[in-house]
Amino acid sequence: MLLPIDPWFTTSVAADIWAASRADAEGLAARQAQRLRTLLTTAAKGSRLYRERLGSQPASTLRLQDLPVSRKAELMRHFDDWVTDPALKLDEVKRFMRDATQVGEPYLGRYTVWESSGSTGEPGIFVQDRHAMGVYDALESVRRPAPTLWHRLLDPWLMSERIVFVGAIGGHFASVVSMERLRRLSPVLAPRLQCVSFLRPLDELLAEVQALRPTVLASYPSAALLLAQAQEEGRLNLALREIWTGGETLTSAMRRGIERGFGCGVRNSYGASEFLPMAGECSQGQLHLNSDWLILEPVDEHGRPVPPGHPSATTLLTNLANHVQPLIRYDLGDQVQLAVSPCACGSHLPVIDVQGRRDDTLRLAGHGRRRVPVLPLAISTVLEEEAGLFDFQLRQQGPRELTLCTARGGAEVTQQLRVARKALATFLASQGVPEVHIHCRSGQPGHRGRSGKVLRVLASPLR
Repeated sequence: MLLPIDPWFTTSVAADIWAASRADAEGLAARQAQRLRTLLTTAAKGSRLYRERLGSQPASTLRLQDLPVSRKAELMRHFDDWVTDPALKLDEVKRFMRDATQVGEPYLGRYTVWESSGSTGEPGIFVQDRHAMGVYDALESVRRPAPTLWHRLLDPWLMSERIVFVGAIGGHFASVVSMERLRRLSPVLAPRLQCVSFLRPLDELLAEVQALRPTVLASYPSAALLLAQAQEEGRLNLALREIWTGGETLTSAMRRGIERGFGCGVRNSYGASEFLPMAGECSQGQLHLNSDWLILEPVDEHGRPVPPGHPSATTLLTNLANHVQPLIRYDLGDQVQLAVSPCACGSHLPVIDVQGRRDDTLRLAGHGRRRVPVLPLAISTVLEEEAGLFDFQLRQQGPRELTLCTARGGAEVTQQLRVARKALATFLASQGVPEVHIHCRSGQPGHRGRSGKVLRVLASPLR
């Protein structure tokens, strides 16, 4: 089956992205305004939900800040009315996504679909048409800096690289869908793109990554740091050119540890299931927002705009690329801060600082005196996939003692916690941590971090 891709559109978008990277603030604003008008027109015409929200007022007269805020739970409840293609039905999309063999395959022959991890409390399903994917592809290609200029010129499509993604690969998650999609697009490139599950026991994970001999490693900061520590200890021997990280907060200490372990640079990015490449890192190590194709509104707890230099309570996303599933003033739940001063790299794309999750890597007692590291995102994947538990906090109380709590209550939640306890204990045993005592608590809100989000995994009872 042909994949949903429009090479001519992607090429033209890439040319415009290249030009926009060198445009001034006015040029970026003009692109943003024109694309917003097109999005609002499409949404009002094709989406029953947005037709009611936007009314009959022409798109050119609508002000974004006057439109209502949208949230994932509400949009998912009205999925069939939200999308602009009546052929998209939530029940049928879910049925398609239950088949793991379909990861990366086009839905209805023309859509790329993936699910969010549910890190904000509820999973979402997101559908992209070929134009949205063309924008994402072009942004990744044009604005991802190469290790050296000569390398970008000689190998613009990364044909000489062996890229390995380490993460959750058992579902239709955005990262693994994107990798599988690229494998299907290019049979020549396919052997050089591999995915490895971070749910594997550490020794098996290290052996598989070593066997693949990547030149580029893509993963979450916590997983990349764990692998870098293994490299320093002599348990890995990789010759990496670059590490790509995203999905978690990359602290300065984590970056130093990863770069020290592998002896190469780290390129961090900011993205979400709602818009994959929201921001990328420049040569100065700053995250630049792709503001020609999206609008981010940092707001306070009352929904009022937050000026540059001040952290937001949350952030509203308007995706200017995706017209089949309009995201207009969508509450991402992320705390961000826009920079006051322009970046020294010379780009007029806004500089953004993201205060994301900072969950802990647990170090539990294994056989003998060995401490077994367990990644927070691996724990989240197990609890979400095996028990359907999204609203939780796991706290380490001792070498083999954990407390799993959720703010929800009731008989159904109690049963869900039982399933979660069994799934987590089985997973930890497979990692070499037997006989873990897991205490379950319902009706108990989790501790919040500085970002305001509930921390999911804590290595100590309090932080």
